[in-house]
Amino acid sequence: MEKQERIEKARALHKQGCNCCQSVVMAYADRLPIGAQDAMNLAAPFGRGLSGCREVCGCVSAMAMVCGLTGHTADVRQLIEKFRSEEGDIVCGRLLQMGKKPCPELVADAAGILHDVVE
Repeated sequence: MEKQERIEKARALHKQGCNCCQSVVMAYADRLPIGAQDAMNLAAPFGRGLSGCREVCGCVSAMAMVCGLTGHTADVRQLIEKFRSEEGDIVCGRLLQMGKKPCPELVADAAGILHDVVE
C-alpha cells in the first residue's frame, strides 16, 4: 500500500472512533502476523496516552507495536526520535497542551513516519 493510502486510512479510522493507537496499528493491519480484531484489542488500552493517563502518545505506542510485530524492533528508537522532532514531544498530555496539531493529524503523521520503515 502506498504511503498516502496508509496516512488516509489512519486518519479515517480515527475519525470513525478508533483511538490514536488503534488508528495507526489498524492502518498496517494487513502487514501484521495477527488478526485484525486481535490487533484492535491489543492497541485499545494504549489510546489517550495509555488508557487516558496522557503519558506516551498512542501514536508512538502504535509505531512500536507495529515494529515489534513486523520484526523491525531495531528501528523503534529512530521512529520515536523522528516523531519527537516533528511534533515537539512524545507525551500525549504535552502534545495536547501545545495544541500544535489535533490528534487526527498526529495519527496521520505517525502512519507516514512508520511507512518508511515497515514498507
